[in-house]
Amino acid sequence: MDVQSIIDSLEFNEGVFRYILAPDSPLDVHWKPYPEHWNLLEITCHLLDEEVYDFRSRTEHVLEYPEMPMPAIDPSLWVTRHHYAERDYMTVLNDFIRERNKSTEWLNALKNPQWENTYQHPKLGGLTARYFLTNWLAHDYLHIRQANRLRYLYLRDVAGVDLNFAGDYGQGL
Repeated sequence: MDVQSIIDSLEFNEGVFRYILAPDSPLDVHWKPYPEHWNLLEITCHLLDEEVYDFRSRTEHVLEYPEMPMPAIDPSLWVTRHHYAERDYMTVLNDFIRERNKSTEWLNALKNPQWENTYQHPKLGGLTARYFLTNWLAHDYLHIRQANRLRYLYLRDVAGVDLNFAGDYGQGL
């Protein structure tokens, strides 16, 4: 997949996220199918943090300073350190959409980026800017799937009817 197609997909996914994370759906943003799973608020907080502190930051770092050490991140700690459960959902959603737009504007404005610039990760070895960009898109797809699954489980929980006629949600690819 060429770089511009990845950037275009990240831009397209802003609309997908805007829809799938929409608060006007019947899904309560605090509802969880199981205590150890994330709710819609936590997913959206995570997407915002990943947008700002992980994928955009790391892609930019490898493009600009591939020889410099990369700042450490710990997404699992962000849940408590960034107080996900206490955040206002609409603020987080709007911040994520704004940051995604900022990301795609930045990506589209790059002049002759060196996508093969390589950062030497101490454990993973050489990671290119293209690697981080491609994983950014893969991360989108994982959380789109997660949000869809959450919507399905919510429907199953509140509908009051058997959903087996629709098909087996676990089957497919």
